[in-house]
Amino acid sequence: MTLAERLERYLTRYWDTPTEVSNLSRIPGGASRETYRFDALVKGQTRPLILRRDPPGSLIDTDRRLEFLAFQSFHGRAPVPEPIVLEAEGTELERPFFIMSRVDGGAAASPFTVDPYGEHAQAIGEAFFGALGAIAAVDPSELPLGAAAASPDPAECWRVALDEWAGVIEADEQHPQPIVRAAIRRLRRAPPPPPVAVRVVHGDYRTGNFLHDGQGKILALLDWEMAHIGDPLEDLAWAIDPLWSHYDTARVAGMLPRAEALDIWSRTSGLPVDAAALAWWELFSAVKGQAIWTSAAREYRDGGFKDPVLAISGWYTARRHDEILAERLMRLEGLS
Repeated sequence: MTLAERLERYLTRYWDTPTEVSNLSRIPGGASRETYRFDALVKGQTRPLILRRDPPGSLIDTDRRLEFLAFQSFHGRAPVPEPIVLEAEGTELERPFFIMSRVDGGAAASPFTVDPYGEHAQAIGEAFFGALGAIAAVDPSELPLGAAAASPDPAECWRVALDEWAGVIEADEQHPQPIVRAAIRRLRRAPPPPPVAVRVVHGDYRTGNFLHDGQGKILALLDWEMAHIGDPLEDLAWAIDPLWSHYDTARVAGMLPRAEALDIWSRTSGLPVDAAALAWWELFSAVKGQAIWTSAAREYRDGGFKDPVLAISGWYTARRHDEILAERLMRLEGLS
């Protein structure tokens, strides 16, 4: 039975009415879920939908339930697609999955293109950092995600995050990595001040993980698979990491001058940007990135899952984050 036929059978049962699936195709990329677009004809109406299914191997292991709850939490509060249904067992489609509405007519910029936003970079940057601030403005206790996700003590946010990603490196590295090890020691030696409040952290908020209309409007914020509760500066630091700058040294994320981006985030979130805390989380971001790329390299080499995304992640992005780590360590130690 084909995947389309399995989908038809499942949706017919779920909606309790005959459903036809057409135009099923896989969307390239997607390092933690297989992503498919399709149309469902139900009760005479065509519904554009997205299927997110666990792959046989993955760049990172993530909690699909928390991802689904993140969509539930922010649909209607931000440009976030509507979640439809989550199947944690996934028997009918062979692996766990969830289905959500599809947003058509948008484009996602590759992190490896130069100046992808052109004359609309300013408008997209204002929307991008404004939306991130809006996420950080919401008390997690008001959200479905907040009821399900662990909520660390503010003073422990850094430790929880660092322990997680340092553990990934420990488990998956296949050769010595002295630069990231030095960064981890530096982070443990000088923890950041705690956040004013814990908030929902998207976990992978960056260029390439949203759709825009090519005219300066963000249509959909995607890829919530690493969503959790923590220090909101974690998201801000990841969003401005040089890896996502599109080779633009004057603008963060290839969109806005750094000071302007931070100001928009602070005004929208209602939270301060502590310089020392942000510097800690910026160094952490490169450690987190290196952990993801280390895991990708191991999965590609040993896991039998030969997605080119994993190969590129374990090579180019890993080397770039080594450079970023070295530059930041030298600056923090007063050597540059």
